Amino acid sequence: MPEVSVLILTKNEEINIERCIRSVSWSDDIVVLDSYSDDRTVELAESFGARVIQRKFDNYAGQRNAALLLDFKYEWILMLDADECVCPELVFEIGTVLKDIPDSVTVFQMRRKDFFFDCWIKHASAYPTWFERLIRKGRGNFEREINEHYHTDGDVRILQGHLLHYPFSKGIAYWFERHNRYSSVEADALIGEVLEKFLIKSVFSFSPQIRRSALKQLAYRLSGRPVLVFLYLYLFRLGFLDGLPGFRYSVMRSMYEYMIDLKVAEKRFNADSLGR
Repeated sequence: MPEVSVLILTKNEEINIERCIRSVSWSDDIVVLDSYSDDRTVELAESFGARVIQRKFDNYAGQRNAALLLDFKYEWILMLDADECVCPELVFEIGTVLKDIPDSVTVFQMRRKDFFFDCWIKHASAYPTWFERLIRKGRGNFEREINEHYHTDGDVRILQGHLLHYPFSKGIAYWFERHNRYSSVEADALIGEVLEKFLIKSVFSFSPQIRRSALKQLAYRLSGRPVLVFLYLYLFRLGFLDGLPGFRYSVMRSMYEYMIDLKVAEKRFNADSLGR
């Protein structure tokens, strides 16, 4: 088994925490950074052998950066959300690649399989999307409050195994509640971001992280973006092959983008009103 510490971020995750911890039970250093849950998350995590530390939530990047400063047993840290779990193939791959890894490598990216209830929405989720989750301690930090980016001074490698992601484990209502919060943060970020001088060049970057960020910035400047997002996920990315779950997810993603647009319009209207 790989000598890797595991970090799990939680807030009221009693429905998810057992599955998540069981998927990493091969590690003898499982740390849960909890944002003062008021359900049974802490109790359950401790009963499954995790070490629990609590911190008041400020933002997603801040929480992850604070987590990376905790005391870990091993040099490498696998960072998970509670609604994720690790497939056995990924565990084996991690154990293999870390046996002989140069000091210049500081982070590994991996993909997720997103599930709409029990259906892998392979196409509608725009799979594959890469995430920096296996991190060498002390060699980088997260930036941006939401959809945070990991910045490192070292080399980035890619793993072929998967995380399994269950974003609807708490129900549809919770998904909308969470994305209502996300859309507010995204709207604030969009109001504050300036189109970068080399944005177009970044679209063709070899780094999936930089390329994804650049494409996202461009997409947010397109007219009719919510409709385009639906067409992109459902038709261009073949979301219709995922059946009814693919259609539903594509619609929900379009609704999320429209929430962002409405909040950006509201903020600009309020700013113009104050300037009159």
